[in-house]
Amino acid sequence: MSKVKYYYDSETLSYRKIERKKRTTIKYALGFLLASALFGFLFVFIASQYIESPKEKALKRELENAQLQFELLNKKMNQAQEVLANVEERDNAIYRIYFGANPIPEEQRKAGFGGINRYKNLEGYDNSKLIIETNKRMDILQKQIVVQSKSLDEIAKLAEEKEKFLATIPAIQPVNNDQLTRMASGYGYRTDPFTKVRKFHYGMDFTAPRGTPVYASGDGVVTRADASATGYGKHIRIDHGFGYVSLYAHLYKYNVRKNQKVKRGDLIGFVGSTGRSEAPHLHYEIFKDGERINPINFYYGNLSSKEFNDLLAKASLENQSLD
Repeated sequence: MSKVKYYYDSETLSYRKIERKKRTTIKYALGFLLASALFGFLFVFIASQYIESPKEKALKRELENAQLQFELLNKKMNQAQEVLANVEERDNAIYRIYFGANPIPEEQRKAGFGGINRYKNLEGYDNSKLIIETNKRMDILQKQIVVQSKSLDEIAKLAEEKEKFLATIPAIQPVNNDQLTRMASGYGYRTDPFTKVRKFHYGMDFTAPRGTPVYASGDGVVTRADASATGYGKHIRIDHGFGYVSLYAHLYKYNVRKNQKVKRGDLIGFVGSTGRSEAPHLHYEIFKDGERINPINFYYGNLSSKEFNDLLAKASLENQSLD
């Protein structure tokens, strides 16, 4: 119950009750309500600026965690780019050069993405710059990985072909050293045993007893095993692929037939003296793309360094050939 207030009336020399007008009461009430509303608004405004709600705290934590994850992702991408850069360097400087492939240009490996703005949907946020840069780096890194992956696929294919090439190329001496009497004549100008005229000798002559085994110098397919070529007598030709063909002449007999596949080291025939031959020996030739080349360069597969140097010295002597 509200207190009743009085005032002293000097005219009547008595206390009189204070009567509040209805308008004044309403005025005070409205003022109180307005002040309360204003105070409440100010309180809410100040609280919203300086006091976080549980929801805002949760959102802030999520945002901070997202920012931390982006920073960690960037660090991981830095590490990935360092590893990829090392692989790219070895790919260009070692692998591709070794297998005869052209290095991939830097601008092709690290080309960006031109044209339309790919990241427009990521604009307008508090961390848009961080998000856009991270996505851009990720896209470029993915492209570099794709380029490198294709390069390694190419290298793997080249390596497979190289392995096949190394297996097929003529790389061993066709007659074992312990079965040789001597290396009679090499590639180059020699004296013809029949005409005594100096002429070019296109192969190497290995002196060995009749019946000495002759071996395929590389993987391939027998294209000829006959005596229909002038001067060679019974001879064998093996197509090794990659433009290489080996020829084994003056044989005593064959151990293979035409169209037969052979492996390096397979027994293909035996030393003889058929055709234009002065004594039992193997005449051996190498063809590359149809041209006869020096067989001395193709014995790295079964000769030691000393044996090869001895063979080289004997092959360089300009003596008389045996065919």
